[in-house]
Amino acid sequence: MQARVKALETLLTDKGLIDPAAIDAIVDTYETKVGPRNGAKVVAKAWSDPAFAAWLKSDATAAIASLGFAGRQGEHMRAVFNTLETHNMVVCTLCSCYPWAVLGLPPVWYKAPAYRSRAVIDPRGVLEEFGVALPEGIKIRVWDSTAELRYLVVPLRPVGTEGFSEEQLADLVTRDAMIGTGLALAPEDIR
Repeated sequence: MQARVKALETLLTDKGLIDPAAIDAIVDTYETKVGPRNGAKVVAKAWSDPAFAAWLKSDATAAIASLGFAGRQGEHMRAVFNTLETHNMVVCTLCSCYPWAVLGLPPVWYKAPAYRSRAVIDPRGVLEEFGVALPEGIKIRVWDSTAELRYLVVPLRPVGTEGFSEEQLADLVTRDAMIGTGLALAPEDIR
């Protein structure tokens, strides 16, 4: 796939149809400005502000937009909160619907047929492949993202983060945790 993309980009550049600098700017936007850091800020605010968390539960699209993260594949959002009893995981079984505004570019594995089918059939097995071994008693709920509705998983807030600023909390939130294929990092994981 990478070779095909590079060949297409080279062909379009040679014909003067695209500017490589413009492509670089677009990629940089989605990797650094419109990436998982946006979602991490949303999660950190939900962890530290109960009123925002309640708003995120009732109207995720508006709550997320209030932080300046809206548009491109994030017009209709729903936040699902992990609890001690339930772990949430997101998949798009039809294609690869993904909230770009809060998570950036979708990872290659998210678009892969193997993930899209197995996440529904064997979510616990898929999570184990990602290194997430949940206790047997925890229910796993799989959400099917669509063009009409995309999901953001709010992972459990790590123990020992009382007194952390929103910025410190955001450092604990990974893209995979917001898809549900990972957990938030423990404070000792980032020091």
